[in-house]
Amino acid sequence: MPQAQAGPRTLTVVRQEESLGAAADLDFALGLLQKVKTGALGPTLRLYRPVPTVAFGQRDTHLTGFEAAAAACREHGFEPLVRKAGGRAAAYHQGTLVIDHLEPDTDAIAGAKGRFSLFGELLARALRDAGVDAGVGEIPGEYCPGEFSVHGRDPQVPEHLIKLVGTAQRVVAGGWLFSSVIVVENSAPIRSVLEASYAALGLEWDPATAGAADDLVPGLNVNAVEAAVVAAYGRYAALSDAEFSSLR
Repeated sequence: MPQAQAGPRTLTVVRQEESLGAAADLDFALGLLQKVKTGALGPTLRLYRPVPTVAFGQRDTHLTGFEAAAAACREHGFEPLVRKAGGRAAAYHQGTLVIDHLEPDTDAIAGAKGRFSLFGELLARALRDAGVDAGVGEIPGEYCPGEFSVHGRDPQVPEHLIKLVGTAQRVVAGGWLFSSVIVVENSAPIRSVLEASYAALGLEWDPATAGAADDLVPGLNVNAVEAAVVAAYGRYAALSDAEFSSLR
C-alpha cells in the first residue's frame, strides 16, 4: 500500500454540489494538485457529479478522425475535452460520480502503479457493498481500456461484464492526483456518444461493455454509491468533512 504520509492517515472529504463546467472541473483538480504539492492543501477527497463530457486522451488527438469525433460529441450534448492523462476517450455525465483523491507524497512516482491496484480494489469493494458484483481487471473490448478498470457482472448473464469505473493518475514532485469516474445511472447517452466518437476515431470496441451500475442493480443511484465509496475510504483513512468553499 503506498504511504502518503507518516503517522495516522487522514483524508478530508469535500462534496462539490454543482459542476463548475466541463473544463473548469478538470482544471480545478490540477489546481488542487499544485496546492498539495506546495503544502497548502492536505490529503483531500473531492466528490462531484460532472456535466456531460467526453475526455479524450492525448493519443486520440493525433488520429485523423479527432475533429469529427469532437463534433459528434457536441451533437450528442457532450463537451469534448482533452485530458492530460493517457488512455482513450471516456464519457461521463450527471449520472456518474467523479472522485478526485489528492495526497502529498515525497516519493509520489514510486507508488504510482500500486495506487491503481489499491484504489481499484477499494472502489470494487464499495460497489459490492452497494450490491454490485464488481471486480477489477480489463475486459475484452472495453472503451478506454485499462489493466485496473472496475467492472460489474450481469446477474442475469454472468459472462457479460460491464465497465463501471475508469481511473487515471497524475503525479508531480511532492504529490499525486488519482481520479476515478463511476458510471452509476443512465448508461444509454454514454453508450451512444462513445459509439459515435469511437467510430469517428476509427477505434474498435464492444459497445456491450459500456453500461452503468443501475443496469446491474435496478434502482441504484449516485447517492447510494457515494455513501458506499465514502464508507470504503473510511477503511483507508480517518475521514473529516469540509465545505467546498474551503478549497477555493
